[in-house]
Amino acid sequence: MRYRRFGKTDLRLSVLTLGTMRYLASEDNARHTVQQAVSQGINHIETATGYGNSEQYLGAALLVGLPVVRSQLYITSKLIPSADPSEMERGVDQSLERLNLDYLDCLALHGINTWEHLDLAIRGMSGVQKTLEDGRVKHIGFSTHAPLEVILAAINTHLFEFVNLHYYYFFQRNAAAIELAAQNDMGIFIISPADKGGQLYTPSRRLQQLCQPFSPLMLNYRFLLSDRRITTLSVGAANPKELDWPLTVADQDGELTEEEKAVLDGLDATQGEVLGSEGCSQCYECLPCPEAINIPEVLRLRNLAVAYEMTEFGKYRYRMFENAGHWFPGNKGNRCTDCGDCLPRCPQKLDIPTLLRDTHQRLNGKEGRRLWE
Repeated sequence: MRYRRFGKTDLRLSVLTLGTMRYLASEDNARHTVQQAVSQGINHIETATGYGNSEQYLGAALLVGLPVVRSQLYITSKLIPSADPSEMERGVDQSLERLNLDYLDCLALHGINTWEHLDLAIRGMSGVQKTLEDGRVKHIGFSTHAPLEVILAAINTHLFEFVNLHYYYFFQRNAAAIELAAQNDMGIFIISPADKGGQLYTPSRRLQQLCQPFSPLMLNYRFLLSDRRITTLSVGAANPKELDWPLTVADQDGELTEEEKAVLDGLDATQGEVLGSEGCSQCYECLPCPEAINIPEVLRLRNLAVAYEMTEFGKYRYRMFENAGHWFPGNKGNRCTDCGDCLPRCPQKLDIPTLLRDTHQRLNGKEGRRLWE
């Protein structure tokens, strides 16, 4: 296991973090998953008040005891922001009670996904500051699924020591946030690189072929771990066995090899060749859409489905539109009214309405929900 400095917190975290959103089958399963992670060198565990029984299960595991002392184990929990400082302070105390802890190493304000959430966080921050002053919380950060502009604004408040965000080989929109966070010496925690990064644990046959001699998941991990600005990646294991494969890359955090670079360059070239003049470059100039369609994200999913046959991943994410609120905002492609607002703004001159309808036909299906709902 490799360890990296978590920005200005000065904590040295394992490059893999145990995320606890999926270990909820039972308290016993949670305990065994935590014990396996810690015994293999993972020293950072992330939970949240919104993850069902996650905090209680982790608290029970901590009571039983783990093969490290408390000072060698770093616990992060996440709390929905509120404009009421006293509510924020109570939320911290409730998390500590469920976790059987007297302090949190890190507290992330959970889901700063909109301008309104950022405003709430700022207004309620004095409650969090009290917990920092008396040691109930050691470090404060935020987690986000927000548009890039909101993430950059949150970083620029200089209220936070770390950020949890989405960034992967197949989603590099947040590259500017990675750079700004690094410039501000913030810890950088990548959310769900295996799942939200492309369901890379069940890749399409086409993607597997294109990534040879590597696996798609290995390449994504290596893409991220080769970036020294990034501290740690979330591994959301549902049981101890699901830790086995990620742990094989826990010491592979060097620079990309020439062979790895060549495969990644080949993926880029393939996308260009297959999509041709229909490929969306993800410039986001098409927004805002009068029908609130998240055009770039819809077309990104189309890019992946067409170029790499990542259709199942595309369906998984596309079904979240109109069903996950601010966690995955935007309407589906079939809401397009052919108003034409986006067309003159697209530097590639894409026929966006046609591509939106094509995406809907390819990827629409039964609606999805976030896991803990």
